[in-house]
Amino acid sequence: MSSFDEMDAFEGASLSARAMAARPAPYLDELNPAQRAAVEALDGPVLMLAGAGTGKTKALTARIVHLLNTGRARPNEILAVTFTNKAAREMKLRVGRMLGETVEGMPWLGTFHSICVKLLRRHAELVELKSNFTILDTDDQIRLMKQLIAAEGIDDKRWPARMLSGVIDGWKNRALTPEKVPAADASAFNGKGPKLYAAYQARLRELNAVDFGDLLLHMVTIFQTHEDVLQQYQRWFRYILVDEYQDTNVAQYLWLRLLAGGHKNICCVGDDDQSIYGWRGAEVGNILRFEKDFPGAHVVRLEQNYRSTPHILKAASGVISGNQGRLGKELWTEVPDGEKVRLIGHWDGDEEARWVGDEIEALQRGSRGMDPLSLDQMAILVRASHQMRAFEDRFLTIGLPYRVIGGPRFYERMEIRDAMAYFRLVVSPDDDLAFERIVNTPKRGLGDKAQQTIQVAARANGVSLLEGARIAVEQGLIKGKGGGALRELVDGLARWTGKLRGPLREVGVDADRVVDDEDRAVRMEHGPSDISHMELAEIILDESGYTAMWQNDKTPEAPGRLENLKELVKALEGFENLQGFLEHVSLIMDNETDDGGAKVSIMTLHAAKGLEFPAVFLPGWEDGLFPSQRSMDESGVKGLEEERRLAYVGITRAEELCTISFAANRRVFGQWQSSMPSRFIDELPEAHVDVLTPPGLYGGGYGAAGMGMSSGIEARAAEANVYNSPGWKRLQARSSERPVSQPRESRTTVIDLDAVSAYTMGERVFHQKFGYGAVTGIEGDKLEIDFDKAGVKKVVARFIMAADDVPF
Repeated sequence: MSSFDEMDAFEGASLSARAMAARPAPYLDELNPAQRAAVEALDGPVLMLAGAGTGKTKALTARIVHLLNTGRARPNEILAVTFTNKAAREMKLRVGRMLGETVEGMPWLGTFHSICVKLLRRHAELVELKSNFTILDTDDQIRLMKQLIAAEGIDDKRWPARMLSGVIDGWKNRALTPEKVPAADASAFNGKGPKLYAAYQARLRELNAVDFGDLLLHMVTIFQTHEDVLQQYQRWFRYILVDEYQDTNVAQYLWLRLLAGGHKNICCVGDDDQSIYGWRGAEVGNILRFEKDFPGAHVVRLEQNYRSTPHILKAASGVISGNQGRLGKELWTEVPDGEKVRLIGHWDGDEEARWVGDEIEALQRGSRGMDPLSLDQMAILVRASHQMRAFEDRFLTIGLPYRVIGGPRFYERMEIRDAMAYFRLVVSPDDDLAFERIVNTPKRGLGDKAQQTIQVAARANGVSLLEGARIAVEQGLIKGKGGGALRELVDGLARWTGKLRGPLREVGVDADRVVDDEDRAVRMEHGPSDISHMELAEIILDESGYTAMWQNDKTPEAPGRLENLKELVKALEGFENLQGFLEHVSLIMDNETDDGGAKVSIMTLHAAKGLEFPAVFLPGWEDGLFPSQRSMDESGVKGLEEERRLAYVGITRAEELCTISFAANRRVFGQWQSSMPSRFIDELPEAHVDVLTPPGLYGGGYGAAGMGMSSGIEARAAEANVYNSPGWKRLQARSSERPVSQPRESRTTVIDLDAVSAYTMGERVFHQKFGYGAVTGIEGDKLEIDFDKAGVKKVVARFIMAADDVPF
C-alpha cells in the first residue's frame, strides 16, 4: 500500500494520524513484493507462509515498524509473541534499527511464557493464587510428584515421577484441566493419572506456586471463564503477531484465538514444512487450519529464498512434496545453480565418519573446486545423538576441532560418564572417584549416612572405598535394603572383574615335578576371558541395573540415552580390551583444549532449525534411523510426515553444498545388520543429485545403487552396483562366518599356523573395512597388510580378496 493509499485509509482520521501515515517508509523499499504485501496487509487475519531462508523475520519486524510508523498502533498496543528470548531480543533490535531509534514501551514483545507471567500476576486471584506466586523448576516439580506418588502407595520404580510429569505436561499442552481430562486418557499412569493431576494442582495452589505449563493453562482458563478480562485485553492488544506459528501447541493456539476473537487483527508467521516438534506438543494442524479458523484470511507465501542454491532448494522441495498435510509452496532463488546435492553410500558408520572427516579437510583446503571454507562454516546434522560418537572419535583422532551444539559431547554425557565409571571400577577397583559416582546410581537406598559409613570403614582399614564397602557389608554396618543392595553391587563388581581377567589357570609348572599347594598358588594366573570386552560391557550395564533404570524412565530423553549406551558398547569394538578403551578416551579428552578457534559444528537436526551453513553433511539416511522407526511406530503417517519435514529442514540448512550419506551396515544391539537407504533418498529429484562413486568400497564406493532403490538415481549409480556381481558374491561367501566390516578378528578366531597362504608378499588385496593394501607379512593364514588408508593391520586370509577380484 502506498503512502497515498494509507492516507485514503485514514480518511476522517485526526490530522496527527494522517501525518504519521504520510511519513517516509524506507524500510518498505528493502522488501521483495511478497514481503511487502505481507507487511502492508494490516487489517484482518494474515498468514505469512514463510519458507526456509525467505526473510520471514525481516518481514515480521517490518510489519511492527509499519504499524508504529503509520500510527496504526502505539508500542503498548502490539502483542508480538516468539518462542525464545533470543528471538524476542533480535526482533526488538531489528525494530530499533529500522526506526532509527531505540525501541521503548513495547512491554508485550516476548515469549509466550514471559507474557503470560505478566498477565497471570495481574489476575492470579481468579485461579486461587496470589500475585507473588512462585514458578517451580523441574526438580521441584519432580520432588512434589514423588510425595504424591508415595501418598498414593504407588511403586515409584515402576511408575516414576518423571513419567507422571510428562503425562501432566502433555495434558497442560492440550489445555486440559484435571476435570477436563478425557475418558480415553483415564488409564494414564496406571489409571491414577487424572487423580494425581488433581492432587498436584491442589498442592500447587496450597504452595502458591505454578509450573511452566500452568502459565498458559491458567490464562486460557481465565479468558474462557471471565469474559470481561478477555474483552479488556482484546481492546488493549489491537494487533497480534506470532512467530513460528507451526510450533504452537493447543494451549498456545487457544490463547491466541481468544485474544484475536474480537478485531481478528492477527498475523501468524510460520512454515508448515518446518513443523518438527510434535514430540513436545506442537500441532502442525494449527497452521494448516488457519484459513478455517479465520475466514477471509489473507495468505501470503514468501518463496524467494536468500540462503541456498537452486539445486539444494529443488532437492528439498522434491522430498517435502511427499507430504499430504501441507499448504504447499515452491522455493526459488536468483543465485547461481552451484553444486548439486551429493549422495554417497558407505560400508558402515565408521567409514562414513572417516570420509566426512576427509571431505571437511579438503573443503578447508579449497581442493573441491570451491573457495576454502573455515571449519565454522561446516556442520554435521544427525537424526539421533548417538550418531555423533563416530564423528567425535574420528575428529579427535585426526585433531579436527569440533563443537557439539545443543548438548554435551558424547563422552561428556551423563549416561556415558556413569557407564564408564562402572568400567573403570571393574578395571581398577581402587578408583574411588568412580565408586562414588556409581555407588547409588541407580538408586540403591544408600543415603549420605550409608556412604559416610563406607568412607569411615575404608579410612580405618587403609583401603579403597570398594574394599571399605565390602568390609561394611561383611560386618553388617549398613542395614536393611541399602545393605542388601550394596552387597549385590560389591559381589557384582567382583564377578565382572573376574570375567574381565578370565579364569585362573596354572602356568610354568614342570609336568614331571610334584608341587605343593603353596607352590601351585604362586604359579596361577588369569587366563583369557571367555567373553569379549563388548559382551562384558553389556553384562555390566545390565546386571548393575543401569540399563533398566533408563528403560523404566519415561522421560523424552530416556530413549536417546539408551541409544547412546548402545553406541558406547559399539565403540569398544575398536580396541583390544576395556582398559585400552578407557585409556584412549582419557587421552583424547585430556588433549582436547578450547582455543576459541573455528570448529566444525555437530548437532541434531532438531537443534539445527533456524541455523545455516555453507556446507552441510547429512549422514545416516537409512530407514529405521531416518525416518525414525520409533516415530513411525508411534505416530504412523503423522510421524512419517514429521520425519520428512525434518529432512526438509536438514537440506535447507545448506547454503552452497549439501551432502547426504548412508551406510550399508550398522551395529544394532551388538550385531551387524544391513541397512536400507532412507525412503527419502528416492524422493530426491534426479536432476539435482550427484551420486558420488569413488573407486573402491572404502570411501564410499557404490553410491546409492544395489540397495533396493527404484528412482532414476539408481540408473545413474548402476556402475557402482556391487551387490549382484559375481565378485561380490564370492566375497560374501568368503566372509560368511563373520561380517568382515569389523576391525579385527574375534578372540575366538582359530589361526591355522600350518596353512599355506594363497597370497604372496607384496600382493595387492582388498578388505571390506580397510580398503586396499599390500601384503607385508605371512604367518600361516594370518596376514600382515599395509592398507593404503588404515595403516598396518593383521587379518585372517579368509576376510580379504585379491584386488583383481574386486567387483567394482
